[in-house]
Amino acid sequence: MIPTLLLLGLMALVGLALVRSSAEADIIRLRKYEIPIKRVARNLCLEPALIAGIISQESRVGLLLDNGWDQERHKYGLMQLGGHQQPFGLWDSEEHINQGSTILVLSINEVRARHPTWTWDQQLRGGICTYRAKMGNFQVYEDDPCDRDSYYVNSVIRRAQYFKRHGF
Repeated sequence: MIPTLLLLGLMALVGLALVRSSAEADIIRLRKYEIPIKRVARNLCLEPALIAGIISQESRVGLLLDNGWDQERHKYGLMQLGGHQQPFGLWDSEEHINQGSTILVLSINEVRARHPTWTWDQQLRGGICTYRAKMGNFQVYEDDPCDRDSYYVNSVIRRAQYFKRHGF
């Protein structure tokens, strides 16, 4: 019988390997959007790699989309904006990347304002989770802002780290 901690460690390694392999595949498609991502990032004072990480996590850089929509037709675009968001521009346009990235910045700033004593890492993690919750549905967890959804935020951060090492 495998001890629980060892099993959890093995599952984490498998998860990390899956994130890395999908990031490796996604970077090829991301190159098409490198200039718009970097332009948006510069204008919003964001790391381009973070935008790339969200795009990779949300839509696999368009691979999972049908004419810009997810399978249920509830989310739209590279950054997968929800139905309550009026999308700007085409699903893969700079305008759309700017809209999603602006929501990300607002999400991070909202968490920073609510939790000024948190570390930058906690605020960033909370902002990424808030982005996923599409602003306003965020649950506050004192210890870990992504307590109930650490896979999502860890995946985004790992993808962003990979993309940063590869020029984003």
